[in-house]
Amino acid sequence: MVPATVTPPWTYTLQLPQDPRAPGVARTTLRTVLRVHGMSELTETAELLASELVTNAYLHSKGPYSLRLRDAGRHRIRLSVWDTNPHIPAPFEWSAEAAAELVERGRGIYLVTLWADSWGAHPMRGGLPGQGGKLLWVECAWKPDAYPLQDSR
Repeated sequence: MVPATVTPPWTYTLQLPQDPRAPGVARTTLRTVLRVHGMSELTETAELLASELVTNAYLHSKGPYSLRLRDAGRHRIRLSVWDTNPHIPAPFEWSAEAAAELVERGRGIYLVTLWADSWGAHPMRGGLPGQGGKLLWVECAWKPDAYPLQDSR
């Protein structure tokens, strides 16, 4: 009998400065983490999702922000971005104002909801100064049925 091994769940948190190079560092780190954990098939989708969330944090917050990568089960990853801006953008928070906001801007964040399997937002209140803001999260999973093998004939 071959012994079974269990891979422990993992989490990485990348603290990012208010620097225009930070979103690129986040994408590179994400690709590396996915490759190391045997989840390279998620790279395109996860990179699109993380890139949009991290760039949004860079553009719309004044301070540092962070990207957290977490194992969310078999071939599934949860990406979350915390920043100091308390405003939760549409479509993460729906309202009459959110619909109007999407007309003018926010289309990239809307694309996140099209590509993510699930998403959400949490306001972050209280704590020490600079620990408020918001947390936006998304999950994506590998769906082998969505990418059928090509006939080699």
